[in-house]
Amino acid sequence: MKLLISNDDGVSALGIRSLANRLAEAGHEVTVVCPDQERSATGHGLTLHQPIRAEVIESLFHPAVKAWACSGTPADCVKLALWALLDSPPDLVLAGINHGSNLGTDVLYSGTVSAAMEGVVEGIPSVAFSLCSFTSRDFEPAATFAESLVAQLAKQPLPELLLLNVNVPAVEAGAIAGVAVTRQGIRRYVDVFEKRVDPRGKTYYWLAGELLEDVEETSDVAEHTPTDVQAIRENYITITPLQYNLTSGTGIESLQQYRFL
Repeated sequence: MKLLISNDDGVSALGIRSLANRLAEAGHEVTVVCPDQERSATGHGLTLHQPIRAEVIESLFHPAVKAWACSGTPADCVKLALWALLDSPPDLVLAGINHGSNLGTDVLYSGTVSAAMEGVVEGIPSVAFSLCSFTSRDFEPAATFAESLVAQLAKQPLPELLLLNVNVPAVEAGAIAGVAVTRQGIRRYVDVFEKRVDPRGKTYYWLAGELLEDVEETSDVAEHTPTDVQAIRENYITITPLQYNLTSGTGIESLQQYRFL
């Protein structure tokens, strides 16, 4: 398959090298276009008021991988690749392997998920991969699953345009309980700003969000499908299908009962 890979951890991140090299070794045509530095938690931001530069990268990846480092955001990277750098569209857009989880409401902030979502916006099925640890550097179980999933999607394409958000527990391969198709959970953070003073006596603030709780919602789907947050706790690889249409069907029904004028 022809694969485009990006991330938000930057071109030097071990996660993207593990993913790109493994898929190139498996015989796929791999192109990497990713930020030239870490761009975590940038969401789906685009660069509008300054130029975007892309530099060819050599030696970091498998010899068969074509790679560029881009000065923009993760979404910029995918958009630039699709409209300027690639001679034809890829079969899949992949993002990751992110160093840290992207569970529940994290996907709203994640540059990794946004890179994959840009592929969906452009009509290309996409997958975001994350390793659920900021300290572990063992990306092999996640890369192995990525290779398997891409091979499966080559044989059995998705029936509709989706983003698959994949999170892999940071445990040894033998400790992985299996694979669970999940729904998006909820993670709430206490956004604690640390107030500090610089050497010139000026006040500044440092965002240090802390996970407070995860809250489960009830619905018909909830009765049968675990959340990604729940399944990761039980050492399952989670696959959560996402879409960019955020319209609330129940919200439409409710608002139609209002008399606005």
